[in-house]
Amino acid sequence: MSRSWNSSTTDGPAPDLVLSPDSIADPIDQFDSPRRGVFGFNSRDRRSRPFNLLRSQIVKIMRANQWKVIGITSATPRVGKSFMAANLAASLSRIPGTHTLLFDLDLRRGSIAEIFEIPEGVGINTFLAGEVDSLDAASREIAGTGLTVFPSFPTDHSSAELLAGERLRTLVSAMRKLPDDVICICDLPPAFANDDAAIVLREIDAYLMIVEEGKTTARQVKDTLEILRPAPCMGTVLNRYKGGIGGDDYGFGYGTQRYYDAYYS
Repeated sequence: MSRSWNSSTTDGPAPDLVLSPDSIADPIDQFDSPRRGVFGFNSRDRRSRPFNLLRSQIVKIMRANQWKVIGITSATPRVGKSFMAANLAASLSRIPGTHTLLFDLDLRRGSIAEIFEIPEGVGINTFLAGEVDSLDAASREIAGTGLTVFPSFPTDHSSAELLAGERLRTLVSAMRKLPDDVICICDLPPAFANDDAAIVLREIDAYLMIVEEGKTTARQVKDTLEILRPAPCMGTVLNRYKGGIGGDDYGFGYGTQRYYDAYYS
């Protein structure tokens, strides 16, 4: 069954996400995922293994806490945040009977469209600005997968105003009403770039923090945790970890917030 992410108005301006057999989302059917650095779709690619292991931990934590919507953030730009979000979403979409929605809420420097080779057009920023009322217009299905992407594109609107607006609150509320087989991932801005990540984290369930070995400092990790409190941190992913599993180029280390709380207390 194809999926359609329609919005409708019931009691006021709140949009509803509705599954229907007639999707009008634009399919991305000529996407060269390995060339673009997305390995999570192919379980036979050894580079997908770290994301599969991370996927298992994420699903376990989400189910234990009954979480539906999580974010991916980092302390600073260019440490692999969007790369990790794209690959985690791709890996999650391979779980049988599961559909993954990936929202690019890094409205100032969004790169999900570039990663998935999505030409500029209507994006989630357009929807949040009220310029379109249908989420279908902002969605792109990756053909042959269980992943739907909601990219963002450059906008003249203030990102903070869009993310703090009623449309995002009602959108997240609608995400939580989706069936149990749908997982929502939000690629968030870096925590130190502005207050956009903190704004979104008021609404969603929790976040995963991406750090890069040799680049992200211990002080940045500690300060990010403080800035984003009281939002729950699911854990941290150490990107470009030289001791990666099986010698993979894209290794990761996984730690919990409790570790950092104890270490820096």
